[in-house]
Amino acid sequence: MARSIRQSLRLMVGMPDYDVYLSHMAATHPDRPPMSYEAFFRERLEARYGAGKGRCC
Repeated sequence: MARSIRQSLRLMVGMPDYDVYLSHMAATHPDRPPMSYEAFFRERLEARYGAGKGRCC
């Protein structure tokens, strides 16, 4: 319950969820190394405010 509330609050303010990203990478792309938290956060900012790229699938 607390996790879903925390995730909802993060989504409301536009903060990316690194734990969800790591779970997605482990389940969907186990052959690829995940980005570091810093690289993930930078990529999410660029996807939101930058060039418009960001989806992996």
